[in-house]
Amino acid sequence: MTQTDNVQAREHFGSRLGFILAAAGAAVGLGNIWGFPTQAASNGGGAFLLVYLIMIFVVAFPMLVVEMAIGRHGQANPIDSMRSLHSHPMAKNIGSMVGWVGLSVPCAVLAFYSIVGGWLICFLFAAVCDLAGLEALSAWFKGFSIERNLLGTVIFYVLTILIVQGGVKQGIEKWSTRLMPALFVLFALLFIYIMTQAGAMEGLTHYLVPDFAKIMDRKLILAAMGQGFFSLTIGGCSMLIYGSYLSKKENLPKMAMNVTLVDTAVAFIAGLVVLPAMFVAMQKGVQIYAEDGSLLSSDTLVFTVLPLMFESLGLLGQLFAVVFFLLLTIAALTSSISMLECPVALVGERFRTGRTATSWWLGGAIALISVVVVYHFSALFGLVAMIATQYLQPMAALMFCLFGGWVWSRQGKVRELEQGYPEFSLGWFGKVWPVYVKFVCPLLVATVIWASFG
Repeated sequence: MTQTDNVQAREHFGSRLGFILAAAGAAVGLGNIWGFPTQAASNGGGAFLLVYLIMIFVVAFPMLVVEMAIGRHGQANPIDSMRSLHSHPMAKNIGSMVGWVGLSVPCAVLAFYSIVGGWLICFLFAAVCDLAGLEALSAWFKGFSIERNLLGTVIFYVLTILIVQGGVKQGIEKWSTRLMPALFVLFALLFIYIMTQAGAMEGLTHYLVPDFAKIMDRKLILAAMGQGFFSLTIGGCSMLIYGSYLSKKENLPKMAMNVTLVDTAVAFIAGLVVLPAMFVAMQKGVQIYAEDGSLLSSDTLVFTVLPLMFESLGLLGQLFAVVFFLLLTIAALTSSISMLECPVALVGERFRTGRTATSWWLGGAIALISVVVVYHFSALFGLVAMIATQYLQPMAALMFCLFGGWVWSRQGKVRELEQGYPEFSLGWFGKVWPVYVKFVCPLLVATVIWASFG
């Protein structure tokens, strides 16, 4: 049987920890470290945090289980995994279409994400130049020239391709198990340092103590739902492809819960660092909030406010600027490797091509799109980002949800989850989950889509 041959030939993650850190790394990106603290600062701090934590487990986690289950069931790329859910030819054809829509998400996201990753690398170089006293070079790296953006983008792509070409165990797992712990260590150092500064305690209180009057605010709830949804890259194909590399012996809901907890921990810790840092910056005279209480320059918070705070703290501040931008570069890389892995897996499986050549050719092809965006930045960057995150990803998530909930039989879903977790259908989660992903999840995803158009 071809399915069995495919399973036997397929590379798997070497350890549970390797899978958890790789999948959490795919989810942990700038959405956690840049997006989450910005959303929290814009939507009442502690109130947003509380609603976000609820939404992660009510909206994102059940869908994460669906996406990983589809991947592990198919043991293949997104298109062939979607085709494997039903034997009817028409269902297979629709499954292919859904898989292609899903596959377009990581490719489109990578096209703009790598440019931001390049900025981070340039800011990291600038911080190193500041330490070395190379002021002119530092100013060039901080500037917004086409040459600087191109250099950063190319370096970011090269790093991503080098990791992906190593394969699942020697590339993705090996580097995720190094980069993710480094992320937590750097965060801890930064948190300890920032908490010694004046104003940090006020920021921490704003972040951790919820204003219960704001909790039922419709705007806040929708923002938290959307952030939770994107935080775990639901609809982004990364979890589906990583699920396909997961052994059938593993307890899938437990693995999905571990990924959710690690991802949420990173977002939470990012808030612990960024919000107190914002209040420290305010103490130093940096304006962060407008007169009406809204956040100024929310999109560029990471690139403007925090570097100003580091600059105001002298030599130690310069040292921590290096740490901070290294941290952001690591977070961006752990996501970009999962994005490139999706098309690499498809081409490798369909055409039996070598992983190294496939990684370079496909990485190069997507890089060319990024180069076009860099040269026409004002016209294209926002457009590509909007198409990828506001249209393609939510639509892919809704299709995965409808296909996983309605086309894939209840018996098929339950059977898949019982592998590695034989008592799945006896517990409350096993009884609720199949119904929940059929009726509740599509409704919640449709709400996120509706809110993004609002």
